[in-house]
Amino acid sequence: MHKDPPRSKVFYRPIEAAIRWAGLLRHKHAILSGISSLRRLPVTLDCPRWEELRLCNDRIYDAIFNGDLRYGRDGITQNDESLFDSAELTIRHIDLKRWMRTHYPEHRPAFLFSRTERIAHPVITLETGQAMLIERRALKTELEHCRRQLQSLQERNEGLLKQSSRIPACNQCPISERAEATYLNIVGGMLDLMLGQSPAGTAYSTFRTQEAIVSALIAHHGGAMGIAERTLQGKFALARRRLRDSISDGWFGDRHPGK
Repeated sequence: MHKDPPRSKVFYRPIEAAIRWAGLLRHKHAILSGISSLRRLPVTLDCPRWEELRLCNDRIYDAIFNGDLRYGRDGITQNDESLFDSAELTIRHIDLKRWMRTHYPEHRPAFLFSRTERIAHPVITLETGQAMLIERRALKTELEHCRRQLQSLQERNEGLLKQSSRIPACNQCPISERAEATYLNIVGGMLDLMLGQSPAGTAYSTFRTQEAIVSALIAHHGGAMGIAERTLQGKFALARRRLRDSISDGWFGDRHPGK
Protein backbone atom coordinates (compact mmCIF):
# COMPACT_ATOMS: atom_id res chain seq x y z
CA MET A 1 0.00 0.00 0.00
CA HIS A 2 1.45 3.36 -1.07
CA LYS A 3 1.99 6.02 1.55
CA ASP A 4 0.29 9.32 0.69
CA PRO A 5 2.89 11.79 -0.62
CA PRO A 6 3.27 15.16 1.17
CA ARG A 7 1.20 17.95 -0.35
CA SER A 8 3.96 20.55 -0.16
CA LYS A 9 7.72 20.07 -0.55
CA VAL A 10 10.84 22.22 -0.79
CA PHE A 11 11.21 21.40 -4.49
CA TYR A 12 9.36 19.38 -7.12
CA ARG A 13 9.91 17.70 -10.42
CA PRO A 14 7.68 19.36 -13.05
CA ILE A 15 5.31 16.37 -13.21
CA GLU A 16 4.97 16.41 -9.41
CA ALA A 17 4.04 20.09 -9.47
CA ALA A 18 1.61 19.55 -12.35
CA ILE A 19 -0.10 16.68 -10.49
CA ARG A 20 -0.56 18.88 -7.44
CA TRP A 21 -1.67 21.85 -9.53
CA ALA A 22 -4.38 19.72 -11.18
CA GLY A 23 -5.49 18.37 -7.78
CA LEU A 24 -4.58 14.78 -8.66
CA LEU A 25 -2.12 14.00 -5.88
CA ARG A 26 -4.00 10.87 -4.80
CA HIS A 27 -3.54 9.52 -8.36
CA LYS A 28 0.21 10.22 -8.39
CA HIS A 29 1.40 6.61 -8.38
CA ALA A 30 -1.04 5.58 -11.12
CA ILE A 31 0.02 8.55 -13.27
CA LEU A 32 3.76 7.99 -12.86
CA SER A 33 3.42 4.28 -13.61
CA GLY A 34 1.41 5.04 -16.76
CA ILE A 35 3.84 7.45 -18.47
CA SER A 36 7.20 6.88 -20.09
CA SER A 37 8.32 10.51 -20.41
CA LEU A 38 8.02 13.16 -17.72
CA ARG A 39 8.03 15.93 -20.29
CA ARG A 40 5.95 14.49 -23.14
CA LEU A 41 2.83 13.03 -21.61
CA PRO A 42 0.60 10.69 -23.64
CA VAL A 43 -2.46 12.19 -25.28
CA THR A 44 -4.79 9.98 -23.25
CA LEU A 45 -4.56 8.08 -20.00
CA ASP A 46 -7.16 6.44 -17.78
CA CYS A 47 -7.05 9.24 -15.23
CA PRO A 48 -9.56 11.95 -14.27
CA ARG A 49 -8.89 15.45 -15.66
CA TRP A 50 -6.01 14.15 -17.78
CA GLU A 51 -6.23 17.07 -20.23
CA GLU A 52 -5.94 19.51 -17.33
CA LEU A 53 -2.87 17.70 -16.03
CA ARG A 54 -1.20 17.75 -19.46
CA LEU A 55 -1.88 21.49 -19.72
CA CYS A 56 -0.38 22.16 -16.29
CA ASN A 57 2.72 20.13 -17.18
CA ASP A 58 3.12 21.91 -20.54
CA ARG A 59 2.79 25.32 -18.87
CA ILE A 60 5.57 24.52 -16.40
CA TYR A 61 7.96 23.29 -19.08
CA ASP A 62 7.09 26.26 -21.29
CA ALA A 63 8.00 28.62 -18.45
CA ILE A 64 11.28 26.79 -17.92
CA PHE A 65 12.23 26.84 -21.62
CA ASN A 66 11.47 30.57 -21.91
CA GLY A 67 13.31 31.64 -18.78
CA ASP A 68 10.21 32.57 -16.79
CA LEU A 69 10.70 29.86 -14.17
CA ARG A 70 14.01 29.07 -12.49
CA TYR A 71 15.03 25.42 -12.38
CA GLY A 72 17.87 23.22 -11.27
CA ARG A 73 18.90 19.77 -10.12
CA ASP A 74 17.72 18.15 -6.86
CA GLY A 75 16.57 21.52 -5.49
CA ILE A 76 19.79 23.39 -6.38
CA THR A 77 19.16 26.20 -8.86
CA GLN A 78 21.16 25.84 -12.08
CA ASN A 79 20.97 27.11 -15.63
CA ASP A 80 21.75 23.92 -17.48
CA GLU A 81 19.63 23.21 -20.56
CA SER A 82 20.83 19.61 -20.56
CA LEU A 83 18.42 19.09 -17.67
CA PHE A 84 15.36 19.78 -19.83
CA ASP A 85 14.79 16.07 -20.50
CA SER A 86 16.30 14.82 -17.24
CA ALA A 87 14.34 13.20 -14.44
CA GLU A 88 16.56 15.21 -12.06
CA LEU A 89 15.10 18.55 -13.22
CA THR A 90 13.48 20.30 -10.26
CA ILE A 91 11.77 23.57 -9.39
CA ARG A 92 11.96 25.14 -5.95
CA HIS A 93 8.70 25.73 -4.09
CA ILE A 94 9.31 29.48 -3.67
CA ASP A 95 10.19 29.93 -7.36
CA LEU A 96 7.08 28.04 -8.48
CA LYS A 97 4.88 30.09 -6.14
CA ARG A 98 6.38 33.38 -7.36
CA TRP A 99 5.94 32.35 -11.00
CA MET A 100 2.32 31.26 -10.52
CA ARG A 101 1.41 34.44 -8.64
CA THR A 102 2.77 36.49 -11.56
CA HIS A 103 1.59 34.51 -14.58
CA TYR A 104 -1.49 32.65 -13.26
CA PRO A 105 -2.84 34.89 -10.47
CA GLU A 106 -6.29 33.31 -10.71
CA HIS A 107 -4.77 29.96 -9.68
CA ARG A 108 -3.98 29.42 -6.00
CA PRO A 109 -3.49 25.65 -5.52
CA ALA A 110 -3.36 24.48 -1.92
CA PHE A 111 0.11 22.96 -2.21
CA LEU A 112 1.59 26.43 -2.89
CA PHE A 113 -0.77 28.81 -1.07
CA SER A 114 -2.05 28.51 2.47
CA ARG A 115 -5.75 28.65 3.27
CA THR A 116 -5.29 32.17 4.63
CA GLU A 117 -3.66 33.30 1.38
CA ARG A 118 -6.43 31.80 -0.71
CA ILE A 119 -9.15 33.48 1.37
CA ALA A 120 -7.45 36.82 2.09
CA HIS A 121 -6.34 37.47 -1.47
CA PRO A 122 -9.07 36.30 -3.83
CA VAL A 123 -8.31 37.07 -7.46
CA ILE A 124 -11.04 38.20 -9.83
CA THR A 125 -10.24 38.02 -13.52
CA LEU A 126 -11.46 40.62 -15.99
CA GLU A 127 -14.04 38.19 -17.41
CA THR A 128 -15.28 37.30 -13.93
CA GLY A 129 -15.52 40.95 -12.95
CA GLN A 130 -17.51 41.82 -16.06
CA ALA A 131 -19.88 38.91 -15.43
CA MET A 132 -20.37 40.04 -11.84
CA LEU A 133 -21.18 43.60 -12.95
CA ILE A 134 -23.74 42.34 -15.47
CA GLU A 135 -25.32 40.12 -12.83
CA ARG A 136 -25.37 43.01 -10.35
CA ARG A 137 -27.18 45.28 -12.81
CA ALA A 138 -29.72 42.54 -13.55
CA LEU A 139 -30.32 41.94 -9.84
CA LYS A 140 -30.68 45.67 -9.21
CA THR A 141 -33.32 45.93 -11.94
CA GLU A 142 -35.16 42.90 -10.59
CA LEU A 143 -35.05 44.31 -7.05
CA GLU A 144 -36.56 47.61 -8.21
CA HIS A 145 -39.32 45.73 -10.01
CA CYS A 146 -40.07 43.69 -6.89
CA ARG A 147 -40.16 46.85 -4.79
CA ARG A 148 -42.74 48.40 -7.10
CA GLN A 149 -44.80 45.21 -6.95
CA LEU A 150 -44.60 45.19 -3.16
CA GLN A 151 -45.68 48.82 -2.93
CA SER A 152 -48.66 48.12 -5.18
CA LEU A 153 -49.65 45.08 -3.13
CA GLN A 154 -49.30 46.98 0.12
CA GLU A 155 -51.57 49.72 -1.23
CA ARG A 156 -54.11 47.11 -2.32
CA ASN A 157 -53.85 45.50 1.09
CA GLU A 158 -54.52 48.78 2.87
CA GLY A 159 -57.49 49.44 0.59
CA LEU A 160 -58.96 46.01 1.29
CA LEU A 161 -58.45 46.42 5.01
CA LYS A 162 -60.26 49.76 4.96
CA GLN A 163 -63.02 48.27 2.85
CA SER A 164 -63.40 45.28 5.14
CA SER A 165 -63.67 47.54 8.19
CA ARG A 166 -66.72 49.24 6.62
CA ILE A 167 -68.57 45.99 5.83
CA PRO A 168 -71.02 45.16 8.65
CA ALA A 169 -71.06 41.59 9.91
CA CYS A 170 -74.80 40.85 9.66
CA ASN A 171 -77.17 38.34 8.13
CA GLN A 172 -78.45 40.92 5.63
CA CYS A 173 -75.18 40.90 3.64
CA PRO A 174 -74.05 37.28 3.26
CA ILE A 175 -70.87 36.60 1.27
CA SER A 176 -70.97 34.05 -1.51
CA GLU A 177 -68.66 31.03 -1.61
CA ARG A 178 -67.03 32.41 -4.75
CA ALA A 179 -66.36 35.81 -3.16
CA GLU A 180 -65.00 34.22 0.00
CA ALA A 181 -62.61 32.05 -2.02
CA THR A 182 -61.45 35.14 -3.93
CA TYR A 183 -60.78 37.14 -0.77
CA LEU A 184 -59.03 34.24 0.91
CA ASN A 185 -56.80 33.68 -2.13
CA ILE A 186 -55.91 37.38 -2.19
CA VAL A 187 -55.12 37.46 1.53
CA GLY A 188 -53.15 34.22 1.32
CA GLY A 189 -51.17 35.47 -1.67
CA MET A 190 -50.39 38.75 0.04
CA LEU A 191 -49.25 36.95 3.18
CA ASP A 192 -46.92 34.66 1.21
CA LEU A 193 -45.51 37.64 -0.65
CA MET A 194 -45.02 39.79 2.46
CA LEU A 195 -43.19 36.92 4.17
CA GLY A 196 -41.28 35.86 1.06
CA GLN A 197 -38.13 36.83 -0.78
CA SER A 198 -37.24 37.81 -4.33
CA PRO A 199 -35.22 35.38 -6.48
CA ALA A 200 -32.19 37.46 -5.50
CA GLY A 201 -32.86 36.75 -1.80
CA THR A 202 -34.20 40.21 -0.88
CA ALA A 203 -37.15 40.23 1.51
CA TYR A 204 -40.28 41.74 -0.01
CA SER A 205 -41.20 43.39 3.29
CA THR A 206 -39.83 44.00 6.77
CA PHE A 207 -42.14 41.34 8.22
CA ARG A 208 -40.49 38.03 9.01
CA THR A 209 -43.34 36.11 10.63
CA GLN A 210 -47.12 35.96 10.49
CA GLU A 211 -47.19 36.95 14.16
CA ALA A 212 -45.38 40.19 13.30
CA ILE A 213 -48.05 41.03 10.70
CA VAL A 214 -50.82 40.30 13.22
CA SER A 215 -49.16 42.51 15.82
CA ALA A 216 -48.78 45.37 13.33
CA LEU A 217 -52.41 45.12 12.24
CA ILE A 218 -53.63 45.18 15.83
CA ALA A 219 -51.35 48.11 16.64
CA HIS A 220 -52.65 50.20 13.71
CA HIS A 221 -56.25 49.01 13.33
CA GLY A 222 -57.06 47.33 16.63
CA GLY A 223 -60.41 49.10 16.89
CA ALA A 224 -61.76 47.77 13.58
CA MET A 225 -64.09 44.80 13.41
CA GLY A 226 -62.21 41.51 13.01
CA ILE A 227 -58.80 43.00 13.85
CA ALA A 228 -58.10 40.74 16.79
CA GLU A 229 -55.30 38.25 17.30
CA ARG A 230 -57.42 35.11 17.40
CA THR A 231 -59.53 36.18 14.40
CA LEU A 232 -56.53 37.22 12.32
CA GLN A 233 -54.57 34.05 13.07
CA GLY A 234 -57.56 31.92 12.09
CA LYS A 235 -58.32 33.85 8.91
CA PHE A 236 -54.67 33.95 7.85
CA ALA A 237 -54.26 30.21 8.37
CA LEU A 238 -57.46 29.57 6.39
CA ALA A 239 -56.36 31.93 3.62
CA ARG A 240 -52.97 30.33 3.17
CA ARG A 241 -54.46 26.85 3.26
CA ARG A 242 -57.13 27.83 0.70
CA LEU A 243 -54.48 29.35 -1.58
CA ARG A 244 -52.37 26.19 -1.48
CA ASP A 245 -55.42 24.05 -2.21
CA SER A 246 -56.41 26.29 -5.14
CA ILE A 247 -52.94 26.05 -6.66
CA SER A 248 -52.72 22.28 -6.19
CA ASP A 249 -56.22 21.77 -7.62
CA GLY A 250 -55.40 23.94 -10.63
CA TRP A 251 -58.48 26.17 -10.42
CA PHE A 252 -58.98 29.79 -9.53
CA GLY A 253 -61.77 32.36 -9.49
CA ASP A 254 -63.58 31.78 -12.77
CA ARG A 255 -63.32 27.98 -12.46
CA HIS A 256 -64.58 27.80 -8.89
CA PRO A 257 -67.18 25.01 -8.51
CA GLY A 258 -69.56 27.46 -6.89
CA LYS A 259 -69.83 29.48 -10.09
